[in-house]
Parts: sequence; C-alpha cells; structure tokens
Amino acid sequence: MKKISTIILSVILCLSYVLCLFWCFSETPESKEDELVLKVCNWQDYIDEGKDDDGTKIKDSVMEMWEKDYYNRTGKKVRVQYDTFETNETMLNTLRTGRSDYDLVCPSDYVIQKMINATINGDDESIAVEKYDISKMPNYTKNVSPYIADLFEKNDWTEYAVPYMWGTVGFLYNPEAVSEEDISTWDFFWNTDYKNKMTCKDVSRDAYVVGSLYVHREELKEVNLKYKNGEITAEELQKIVNDAANDTCGENIAKVEKALTDMKENIYGFEVDSGKTDIVSGKIAANLAWSGDAVYAMDLAEEEDGKELAFVIPEEGSTVWFDGWVMPKGANCELAQDFVDFLCKPEIAVLNMDYIGYTSAVAGDDIFDLVCENYEEEEGEYEYDLTYFFAGTLSPDKYTEDGRVIVRTNTLGRQLTTQYPSLDEVARCGIMEDFGDRNEAVLEMWTKVKSNNVTVLSYIMMTALILVAGYMLISSIRRKLKKKKMRR
Repeated sequence: MKKISTIILSVILCLSYVLCLFWCFSETPESKEDELVLKVCNWQDYIDEGKDDDGTKIKDSVMEMWEKDYYNRTGKKVRVQYDTFETNETMLNTLRTGRSDYDLVCPSDYVIQKMINATINGDDESIAVEKYDISKMPNYTKNVSPYIADLFEKNDWTEYAVPYMWGTVGFLYNPEAVSEEDISTWDFFWNTDYKNKMTCKDVSRDAYVVGSLYVHREELKEVNLKYKNGEITAEELQKIVNDAANDTCGENIAKVEKALTDMKENIYGFEVDSGKTDIVSGKIAANLAWSGDAVYAMDLAEEEDGKELAFVIPEEGSTVWFDGWVMPKGANCELAQDFVDFLCKPEIAVLNMDYIGYTSAVAGDDIFDLVCENYEEEEGEYEYDLTYFFAGTLSPDKYTEDGRVIVRTNTLGRQLTTQYPSLDEVARCGIMEDFGDRNEAVLEMWTKVKSNNVTVLSYIMMTALILVAGYMLISSIRRKLKKKKMRR
C-alpha cells in the first residue's frame, strides 16, 4: 500500500512539475510578446523623469504616466525604452549605422529639415522619416500654439514633424556691467570696450549665423526701420532676415570667416554649456545664449546672490530655434503618435517645462496659468500681449474684453519676455536652415576660425630659428669631425 501511495504521490509531483514548466515556458513569453515597446531617443535631461535636483526618484516620469494612460485606454501593456544623445550629429550617425530601430527621435530645426529632405529626395534612406497622421492627434491639434503651427505649415514640416520645445537666440547679459544700448546690436561682439568679457557658442552653425547677420547688419538695420514705419510686412522682414542668416554663397562665407576671426580676438572664448554659469559667477558679462539657458541662468543668479540678468534679441534680427519629434523609417507610428500626442496635453507640457526650463510649443490653459503664476503682477506697469501664441487654445475667461491674451508685468527683458518674445521680436527672427551641399564649406571655414592664427611675422621668426639651429648643428658636427681627424 505504501508503495502504491508513493507511486501516486510521485506521479502527482511529476505532473505538477510538468505543469509548472509548461506555465513558465508558455505563459511568460506570451506575456512578453504582448508587451509593446516604444523606443525613444531624446536630448539629455529633456523630459520630466520624475527625479529631484539630486537625481532621486520622487514620482512617476512622463514616460511612466503615458504607459499607465495607454493601458487604461487600450488594455494593452506598453513600455518606453528611453535613450539619450548629446548632439544632433551623434544622433544622425547612430541612425546611419543602421543598428538602431527608434520609433521617435527629437532633433533640432536644421536636422529635421535634413531628414525631411532625405525623405522627399530619397538620397539617404538611413535618416528618412515616416509621415504623421495629425487626424489621430487631438491634443496636438487642439493645443499647439497657432504661431508654431503656422511656422510648421508654411515650411511644409507638419506632415513629418511635431514641435516640442522652442525659443530664440540672443544675448544674456549683466545690466550692471553692460550698456543696454551697446548690447542691442550684433556689433557688441566686436566692441573692444568689452574685450574678454563675453563668450560665443562653440557651435559652427550658431556662430555662422551670428557672423552672417553681422556681415549684413547695415541692410538689416534698414529693413527693420522700414518694418517699424509700416513700409514692409512682418513676413517680408522675416524673409530678409532669414536669407541673411542662411547666406552661404562663397563671398559671404569669406566675409563671415574674416568677421569671426576678428571676433575671436575680442571675446573671452567659445563654449557650449558653461556660459550660463560663467555669467552667474561673474567670469563674463555677456553670453550668446539659447533662450532656455538664459532663463535658467536668470533663475540661478536670483537664487544665489539676488543678481538680475537680462536677455535681448539684437535689433538686426536673430533666429528662432525649435526641437521636434520625428519618426524614423520603420517606426511603430501608432505608438509613436500616441506618445507625442500625450506630450501635447497642456498639463504634461507643464511638467516638462518645469523640469527642463525650456518653453513648450504647446499652449492651452495650464500653460497660460503657469505663465501667470510665475510672472503676472496685478499692478503691472506693462500689458504684455501674448495673443499670437495662445489665441484659440484658451478658455473664454482667459481673454480680455477685446479678445487679447494679456500678462501684466513690471519687467521686460527678463524671464517672461525671454520665454515668450513679443510678436515684433519673432518677426525679425529667421530660422536656421539645413545648409545642404554648402555645409562642408561652412565647416571648413569654422575649422579655420577655430585654429590658431599664425601671422607672417611668426612664420619668419620660426624659419629664422630653424635656420640658426641648423647652422649651429652643422657647425657642431664639423668641429667634432675635425677633432677626430687630428687624433688620427
């Protein structure tokens, strides 16, 4: 009887073991296959990751919020595989290797144009992108700023890209050390009164645009005056500034090289990320800055020592920059569009703006409330008009009686106006374009500018030293040979 019981028990245990194995090897893979994966590649620190300033996790990231939201709406599990890149070129090179299979990447303006051109022309499939179906993105169509939407539509980018963050390029400066009049023009970089007190971006394209606008400064000052007098429209002004910023003909490249070479002798140096802290510490008095970095520096200066910094777009004009989401060829478009549309909810855009410090392309009530919370002053001296950016995205109670969107403030040229430039300011801003087949010529010029200049006098002195050293060496050899002969 014991043997029978033992046999029965063994059979039961074996069957249980087999069933466990079957469950492990059948159910688990099936559940993994059921989990959808969205592969995203973005700039570092460019989305709310749910961490505090020390990097400690304190809440759900935006990616985790979307994963839960997607499951609640569809009943399907999804996971975001999130990677970062440091430069546009790094991201492009990664795509060109063919070893990546991202569903979403977030390049800057000129790279978006390069990827769109590659798609349309069919000349570089490795960086080609998929088309968006905007009809499936209700949050985007409802909440995107009309200004940004119009910018994308006029340039035929809407089918291929969705804007994320945007801003302008200008001077971040310390008003106690720099004259407001002096810094209101690109001439400032060549003003010897401020020698070694300013820095420029160590980015070939940004530096080139600065040099080109400086080269065209007299023409640009004239057309800006015509715009102020009502002789030309905002669209006409913007086109002229845009053409000047992106002028890559041989003659202009030569002029820009000369201008930037002269500028290099007058500035403290070139930088990419240190300028916003250098100006807070007092190492420099002015810095060529992206508006998002400028706001960061302003906040930091106030927090650390109560210093008030300012930001200005030079009177000749500048550029509007933006970063946006594109879907590389072969992407899971359904998942990618759903994620981007989630980012276009104003309440999510607020989280990202708070975390990053940059300005979202999304408008809507939550964004406007954030602006008012940060900058609105009941007794504000100025009525700052932001109708161009928010119109059509707000609740009726957000508008004034005459239909405008107004924020009252006592300060201009600081955080509010840096994050949201006026309509007149954006009118004199072009867009940095893809230089196409002229890119190599611009890079070659930039290499020459960055290299150490060796003057003719330096060449003469070096040659003389070499000749003297050679003569001394030959003389020394001759004397040794003579002594050897005498000993023999």
